[in-house]
Amino acid sequence: MFVDLQHEWAAGVAAKLAADGLARFEGIRTRAQLVALGASLGRVVPHRDSGPDGVTTLMHRGKLGSRAGFEGFGNGALAPHTDRSGIPEPPALLMVVCGRKGRGGDTIAIDGRSMFLDLAASNTQAAQALSQPNTVLFGGAAGYLSSIFERTTDGRVRIRYRRDELAMFAPGIVRWLPALSDAVERHMIQFGLEPGQGYVLHNHRWLHGRTRFSGDRVMYRLSLNPHEEFAIPSGFEASNAVGVKP
Repeated sequence: MFVDLQHEWAAGVAAKLAADGLARFEGIRTRAQLVALGASLGRVVPHRDSGPDGVTTLMHRGKLGSRAGFEGFGNGALAPHTDRSGIPEPPALLMVVCGRKGRGGDTIAIDGRSMFLDLAASNTQAAQALSQPNTVLFGGAAGYLSSIFERTTDGRVRIRYRRDELAMFAPGIVRWLPALSDAVERHMIQFGLEPGQGYVLHNHRWLHGRTRFSGDRVMYRLSLNPHEEFAIPSGFEASNAVGVKP
């Protein structure tokens, strides 16, 4: 179900994010409208690849898309991940709008809360191991040492995730990665975007990716930290996780 931007605008998106961590919308026809919606929802966080307005244009750019960390500029499948896992405080929200669709290129999204609770109930050892601090180096040698599932000071859980060459796993948790991959597959959803349609997800809770595409596909991406008045919590609660200690 899409948020009705005409009547609810950023407040409707924020309410959906607070409840589910993911909100879908339609009716954004220009880059300026995207920036206006983003600024209403939160503070724009500049990205390495963004323009002066904070928007990154994602399209096939040939060989650039084959480089580690630049796969968003290719046309191949983009494996599920969280954005900017290699920095201490990744941006909380990721907003994406379709400018021009191609053939394929469906969005893939996975709720990290569902993954975590699944593992906590079915494979407690895996959930515990993947929550241990300092077990994954994200972003290469100069990146950030953390874990897949991070406990916050208020008892919530945040997720960092990538499985390419920019993630190095401690030997003690490698045995649990297949169980994690299985959980990702079990909770994956997939949907297409028409021009003007988009979504916002909480980057501390949801993974995202895409299927392979062909054609002149263009997406616009904006990173945000939400305004405090919307009270959008980071990560997710996990107090009912079986056998996993805070």
